[in-house]
Order: sequence, then structure tokens, then C-alpha cells
Amino acid sequence: MRKIVAGVIIVIGGAVLMSCGENKANSSDAAFTKADSLTDRYLAFQDSMLQSWNVMINDDNQKIKSMHNLLHELLVITTDDRDQITKYEEQLDQLTRLRYTQKSMGNADVVEEYDFASTTLVRELISLAETTAGFSKNTTLQKLVEDIRLADERVNNYREDYDLVVMQYNEFLEENKSYLVEANRNDSLEKKYLFQMVSVE
Repeated sequence: MRKIVAGVIIVIGGAVLMSCGENKANSSDAAFTKADSLTDRYLAFQDSMLQSWNVMINDDNQKIKSMHNLLHELLVITTDDRDQITKYEEQLDQLTRLRYTQKSMGNADVVEEYDFASTTLVRELISLAETTAGFSKNTTLQKLVEDIRLADERVNNYREDYDLVVMQYNEFLEENKSYLVEANRNDSLEKKYLFQMVSVE
């Protein structure tokens, strides 16, 4: 009888130990799954921000390219204002160097300086093209002017798209930073700047 009781105790004891082991494993798996899921979402946010940023910058680059092409076309069809056109080319080259980055846009002055320079050039180049003799018959100039104007109008839309992704990322980071610290030790895990200049303390 004692042997039977001892056997039952051993079996129950073994089952309890196994149950505890399974609970620990399940707990560990759950923690791993949460960290893994958060890391996946974090990386997805990073990809979305990069894609949104690149679309915006590529469109801006295309606008600047169209402005260069416009100046080239003006040089071809007119002998007037060549010195002024050369100065515009220099300003365009400088514009690219003035452009903000994801870090420098934390300084509102950097974005404002770029926007002022860009808007001024767009306005002056379009005016120069439209007042050039023969503009009404030059389809190349007309298309370049339209391309530049439309690209300039898209700027705010692209910035709003970028800000939307960044706001979601910043909120996600704030809610889950403690979990992400261990999983992303090489990343700064800092909030990103917005074009609308929301504080990112």
C-alpha cells in the first residue's frame, strides 16, 4: 500500500513540476512573442517613414531638375538675361545644399530658409518663362512650367503624409519604449521631428 501511495505522490509531483515548467515556458514564449511583435512593428514604422521621406525628396529633386531644364531651355531660345539665368543656376545648386534633413528640420529656421529660397526661385523662374517672347507657342517651356507648379503644390501634401507616419511612430515609441530598449540596443529610439513642429521631448 505504501508503495502505491509513494508511486502516486511521485507521479503527482512529476506532473506538478512539468506543469510549472510549462507555465514558465509559456510565460517566456509570451514575452518573446510580444518583444518580437513590437520589433516587427518598429521596423515597419521605420520602413514607412523612410519610404514617405524618399517619395517627398525625390519629388523635390524632380522639381529642381525641371527648374534646371527650364533655365537650359531659356538659354537656348533667348540671348537676353544670360547673366541672370547663370545666377539662377547657381541659386538652384545652392538650394539643394540648403535642404533640410530629418535631423536638421528640428530647427524651424532651416525649413523656413529652404522654403523661402525654393518659393522665391519657383515664382521668379515661372515669371521669367511666361514673359519670354514666344512662350505661348513653346510647348516645352509650357510643360516645364506646369511640372514645376504642380510639384510645388504637392510639397505640403507630401509633408502631411510624412507627419502622419511620424506621429504614429512617436506614439508607438512612447507606449512601448521600455519593451524596445532591450530589443533595439543599437537604435536611439528617439522621437522624430514633424514639419508642423510638434514638440518631441
